[in-house]
Amino acid sequence: MEEVDNKQVIFKGYIERLPEVTDMEIKVSKIKLKAPKGSGAFLVKNLYLSCDPYMRGRMRDFQDSYIPPFVPGQPLEGFGVSRVIDSDHPDFQPGDLLSLITGWEEYSLIHRTDQLRKIQPDDIPLSYHVGLLGMSGFTSYAGFFEVCSPKKGEYVFVSAASGAVGQLVGQLAKLHGCYVVGSAGTSQKIDLLKNKLGFDEAFNYKEEPDLDAALKRYFPEGIDIYFDNVGGEMLDAALLNMRIHGRIAVCGVVSQTDFAKPRGIYNWFNLITKRIRIEGFLQHDYLHLYPSFMEHVISNYKQGKIVYVEDMREGLENAAAAFVGIFSGKNVGKQVICVAHE
Repeated sequence: MEEVDNKQVIFKGYIERLPEVTDMEIKVSKIKLKAPKGSGAFLVKNLYLSCDPYMRGRMRDFQDSYIPPFVPGQPLEGFGVSRVIDSDHPDFQPGDLLSLITGWEEYSLIHRTDQLRKIQPDDIPLSYHVGLLGMSGFTSYAGFFEVCSPKKGEYVFVSAASGAVGQLVGQLAKLHGCYVVGSAGTSQKIDLLKNKLGFDEAFNYKEEPDLDAALKRYFPEGIDIYFDNVGGEMLDAALLNMRIHGRIAVCGVVSQTDFAKPRGIYNWFNLITKRIRIEGFLQHDYLHLYPSFMEHVISNYKQGKIVYVEDMREGLENAAAAFVGIFSGKNVGKQVICVAHE
């Protein structure tokens, strides 16, 4: 039975700080290009891997989370696009293209089928199935429409707006008839938000000494919806600028660089005086909406009403640096690793 080299990105050990490249290492193992008989598993060749901020939480030995931690000495895992090479599962055949949870390696033997779907080849880039049509895109859709309950004409603020989630939230809000402002950390990203993604306004939070004043400048009448990807000081400033019955969807807290010393929020009293609803959410609570999400996004994408920006890095040897880079804003758009070309 043929054996081939299998390059892997191995997780070395638990951390409480921001991840560093040295927390991961490249190893090469051997793998048989055959799914074991009677295993019910299938072997895939990984094509694209998704870099996502939630993966940082899996680098802690924290067992009470919604998703288990990585296993030291084993490959990282996350969402990816893969092609079936061999199968001992009746529902999957060689050549099938899948969106699934897979290892950060060239080949993976897959046993779990939760959050797995077959990809039907069409004119949409295959890599978009880890971004626009994957977990990131669905997070945008569920968070905006289900958690934020938007109404036409409302004022919407999106932080980390050029990232994998934020860029689609802003476009969905515009299509819904809202006024949309985004924040990001470089002039390149601000230009992207205003001139490619169609935001009404955008600002560089790193150039704003007073975030409260910045939000008052861009939202003189206040904010109806804040889609929060960063937490910390930006959330605190947004609380001061929410309108009565405003809604805040808490998607991420990427600004919290130290798990052991999280930054406190000081403006909670506004929740009472303005009757604000603030809600954290996980995309997998809304998977029953996935068909409507696919229909909505694919239709608008094919009509040219939605665009999507990727930051593609080639090769598993660059995966660790790409992952680490998302926590300092080095990526422009959705960070994707290309393991192998289609």
